[in-house]
Formats: sequence, structure tokens, C-alpha cells
Amino acid sequence: MTRIERFEDLIAWQKARTLTQSIYSMTRTDRLSRDFGLAGQLQRASVSVMSNIAEGFERNRPGEFHQFLSIAKASCAEVRSLLYVALDAEYVDSTRFDELMTQAQEVARVVGGLRASVGKQRP
Repeated sequence: MTRIERFEDLIAWQKARTLTQSIYSMTRTDRLSRDFGLAGQLQRASVSVMSNIAEGFERNRPGEFHQFLSIAKASCAEVRSLLYVALDAEYVDSTRFDELMTQAQEVARVVGGLRASVGKQRP
């Protein structure tokens, strides 16, 4: 197995980046872009996922990386919760909601798997 040297090579970070791109695209839609609170919170939560993966990786300590992955997974749950708000407020249709929810759930699964793997490396 090859050792990963950069956070950019982590599948979890790559998927989180794609989710963030999707969230930014959604929050630029006409109606949602006018709800500054919800749009901003969705953006911040999605950025938090990828940022915590990167920051934890760069700490170069399994215990700290595990903690940052826990935060990233929690931020992913925040994204999912906020997607329900966007659906309930009719800012997003059910098809787009389902696509984004599936994407967010996949990110959560991958981050959770990485967290479990890192957890096994802790002393």
C-alpha cells in the first residue's frame, strides 16, 4: 500500500471538495442566494468538511487526525440537516435534494471509514 503524502490525494478530501462545489452551485440559485443565512451556513459547513480533513492530515499525528475527521464527519451531518431546511423552504426540488443528500452521505461514509482506519493507528 502506498503512503499518502498530501491531503489532496485522500479520497475523502476529494469527495468533500466535490460536495463543496455542488453546495456552492446550489447556493447560487436565485431564491436560495437571497437567503444569506442559510446559503452561508451551507457553504461554511461544506468547507468545514474538506478543511478539517486537510488540517487533521497535516498535523501528522494519528490522534489529532482522528479528532479532525470526527469534526469533518459532524460538519457533513450539518450539511445534510441544512439540506432538509433548503428542501422544506422549497429552495431546492426533491431531485436535486436527493442528489446532494446522496453525495453528502457518501462523503460521511468515506470520512467515517478513514476515521476508523486512523483510529487503529493510534497508540
